This record gives sequence, structure tokens and C-alpha cells, in this order.
Amino acid sequence: MKRLAIISFVCALFCAASHAAVDSASVAAAEKYLNSITGLTGDFVQSSAGSKQGGTFSMLRPGRVRLDYKNMPVQLISDGRDLYFFDKSLDQITTIPITSTPAGILVRKNIDLQNADINVIETVDGKNTFSLKMNLRGQEGLGHMTVVFDKNPVKLNSWSVVDATGAKTDVAFRGLKTKTDFGKNYFQIQRHKTVSASGGDDYYD
Repeated sequence: MKRLAIISFVCALFCAASHAAVDSASVAAAEKYLNSITGLTGDFVQSSAGSKQGGTFSMLRPGRVRLDYKNMPVQLISDGRDLYFFDKSLDQITTIPITSTPAGILVRKNIDLQNADINVIETVDGKNTFSLKMNLRGQEGLGHMTVVFDKNPVKLNSWSVVDATGAKTDVAFRGLKTKTDFGKNYFQIQRHKTVSASGGDDYYD
């Protein structure tokens, strides 16, 4: 009985600590800011597996993202349906559904961080920033994403994505400004051989 009482106490303690780790005010502030954004553009620095790469970042909700790398022949583009990794040196694109990636959370038409399938599992409050760690309910095995925001005013600062293999990619943003007047085909890649993540080749027009 004594052992059961100790176990119950420990479980209650950890459950309470886990619940307390999510601050509803931070979640609400992040949700309000993200839903206020239509388009953004600026610079980014990506850190992954001990290497750093920089480039330009663009986002247009719903669904569209583009990262152009300065020192690599690579683009990462979402057209609202799929996420395309374009290797210019091979003239090859690898595609995955954007809904299967944690990054897809930020470019939805309506971002609901409190009641939908997005699960905020931790918030951290810093001096000048706050962050939300989140994943998709029922798809926890696909990885998670931590988004960091400046406080005053609330603004996107950086994000970190941990994929299903445990590999971590950090992306920090600089000089972000609002922009919505992107060209008609800015978030499109035209007529290149595609290697599907699910197997088989296809062509994307």
C-alpha cells in the first residue's frame, strides 16, 4: 500500500508538472500572431548536423513556403499541397505531403493551437522570447516542432524541427517583413523529374 501511495504521488506530481508546462497565454499570443500573418519574407540561417547554410525565406498563407539557399543549388518549396525539395544540380525534385511535416502547422488557413489536431506539449518563457513545442495529435512519431517568438512585439524568431529519425534542424530568421505581392508562380516549380517519397517517378507541371 505504501508503494502504491508513493507511485500515485509521483504520477500526480509529474502530471501536474506536465500540465503546468503549457502556458495558455503564450499559446493564445502565438495563435493570434500567426493568424494575423498573410505573407512574410526575409533571411534565414539553417543549422543541421553541424553545418550552417543561409538564404532567403518567403511564406504566404495558406500553404505556401519557399526557402532559397545561397551556397547550395537547392530550393525548398510548398505550393499549398506538397512540399518539394528541388536539387537544381540534378534537376530533380523529391516530394512529400506538407500535412505530414510539423512545419505545415504554420501555414494553415486557420491556425488553432488549442482545440484542433495541433498538440502544444510545452511552452517556455524567456526574457525577450517565448516558445511553443508542438506536434500533430496521433502523428507524434513524425516528429515535433518548437517555434520561438519575440515578445514585444510578438514576431516569428526561429523554429526547430525534429523529424521521425531524431534529426534536428534549426532555422533562425532575420529581417522579416510583411509581403503578399509575390509573383504568380513564385511558389511553383515547373516541369522537372520528380522522385516520390512513396516510390516511383512522376512529373510535376
